[in-house]
Amino acid sequence: MIEQFGKIIVNYIAEIGEMVLLTVDIFRQMFKKPFEEKLILEQMVKIGVESIPVAVTTALFTGMVLALQAGYTLETKIQGVSQFIGSVVSISMVRELGPVLTAMVIAGRMGSSAAAEIGTMQVTEQIDALYTLAANPVKYLGVPRFLAFTFMLPLLTMFADLVGWVGGLVVCATRFTTSTVYIDSTLSSLNSSDILGGLIKATFFGAIIAIVACWQGFGTTNGAEGVGKATTNAVVFSFMLILISDYFLTSILTVLGF
Repeated sequence: MIEQFGKIIVNYIAEIGEMVLLTVDIFRQMFKKPFEEKLILEQMVKIGVESIPVAVTTALFTGMVLALQAGYTLETKIQGVSQFIGSVVSISMVRELGPVLTAMVIAGRMGSSAAAEIGTMQVTEQIDALYTLAANPVKYLGVPRFLAFTFMLPLLTMFADLVGWVGGLVVCATRFTTSTVYIDSTLSSLNSSDILGGLIKATFFGAIIAIVACWQGFGTTNGAEGVGKATTNAVVFSFMLILISDYFLTSILTVLGF
């Protein structure tokens, strides 16, 4: 039993080491010429623009449900407290739900896609062909995805925050209080540090998704079965690391005043 536990610990440490080395390699290749502007823009379109409907839909109904639950809970305990629904929805969306849910949606949609694409290239020896052509696979495949994830996820998060807030506004105005009260409550409680803290989280989450997807893709083996396994692992590991890092980022940002 001790031996098996030790193997699990060693495997986890080895996996962490592989991700760290890949991250260092990505940063090293990022500043080397030539710069792949076309590939970066293509990935930004795929990750950002094409993911807007999914992210916006998720945020809209999250904000609506949050306003509905908060309104009923507050009114059940203390009559008239529903005037603070705007504060509850806006702060929750901007600081936690917006960045985390958007990151999870993008990890499920585009993180898995990136892992499957790179994994397929790995098992069909296209990665080896890049080496033959004197092209670094990390620079050609990893850097564009890393930059696209880290840049587009904060933008998607801003869209999600706004749409989630509007969803809460609709529910609040139709069931509990007026839109003016909702807006005033939001303005009185939300400040720029809350928004900036959420965007910082989103940037880190984007980097996590990109690194995990590339790590799983480059490490793919065993043909089609390996591609499926890498795709699943990319999503699972991304979810786990997003939630784990969210706690530590929240602790750090709170100490820094965000």
